Amino acid sequence: MNIGSATSQGSPQIVPSKADWHAKQWQETDEWIYRLSADEVSELVAALDHAKSAGLSGTDVRREDFPLPTLGPVLNDLATELADGRGFFLMRGFPAQDFSKEDASTVFWGVGTYIGNPWPQNASGDVLGDVRDTGRSILDPAVRGYQTKVRLPFHTDGSDLVGLMCLRAGKSGGLSSIVSSVACHNELARTAPDLLERHYHPFFYDWRGEEQPGTNGWYDMPTFTLHHGRLFNRYIRGFIDSAQRFAELPRHTELDKRALDALDALTEDPRFRLDMDLQPGDMQFINNYVIFHSRTAYEDHEEEDKKRHLKRLWLSTDKFGDRPDTFTNRGYDQSWWSKKKAGS
Repeated sequence: MNIGSATSQGSPQIVPSKADWHAKQWQETDEWIYRLSADEVSELVAALDHAKSAGLSGTDVRREDFPLPTLGPVLNDLATELADGRGFFLMRGFPAQDFSKEDASTVFWGVGTYIGNPWPQNASGDVLGDVRDTGRSILDPAVRGYQTKVRLPFHTDGSDLVGLMCLRAGKSGGLSSIVSSVACHNELARTAPDLLERHYHPFFYDWRGEEQPGTNGWYDMPTFTLHHGRLFNRYIRGFIDSAQRFAELPRHTELDKRALDALDALTEDPRFRLDMDLQPGDMQFINNYVIFHSRTAYEDHEEEDKKRHLKRLWLSTDKFGDRPDTFTNRGYDQSWWSKKKAGS
């Protein structure tokens, strides 16, 4: 195993990073919230009108169809903050409740074109996803957590960046929570280096029915990979556990379980956890390689038009430079979904 400069005589070491933060650091300030000015909101509305005048909406809109002469450079700076800084930001102030869901979603998509490039989110090739309760059970191997209203454990998604826009909030609950995976890594380096070492070796993941036809229903990935001084991570405990349904895979050892449990415990530690109560119009963006995210369980409204509804973007970015082999020749690479969407 090669984990580069994170090791010293075979033991994982602390990785210096601006994304190594504790919750208190951000609970005492709101500098991670970018508040849109009235002029910037007007610019977003003008960009929406520009796109609609060309008969465009949603995923048909390109960056050049959504001109943001003032806000665009700001979004580029915020994208740099995602890649090289704390790894997250929240944009607040767009009055989504004053727009149709289609128009608000177009604004979100337009903003996203300045942050990164769209990445497919499922085997249907969707690039502008819906996060809402579908009434299906999380116990169904074909169901993913965002399609339910249950609490979601901390995890990462399958892209460089992920964005959420709140269209409608639930009746109660549904807090969006984030944790610095770099902080968790470094805490394990200080307190349990043997368990951190295990996370540099692959775990098996369940594709949960979204594998490419004719391939295995599982893939393998390490939790942490260090590449040119930058830490990358991939982690979905639920998919690791459900991969145990495949008889051909090795059973989890006691070391596996201890390593997984130790990381989960850190993500639930109040020292690391930052909660956000997303309100209509809020746009949250995070770097999947340095941030774990989750959501608390929620109670929804009875009225269909009031039910909790978020839009989601998965984005790639060129701000990382190159990536480790595990993230370029990766078992969970979803590029085939894009080819399927295009009909190739």
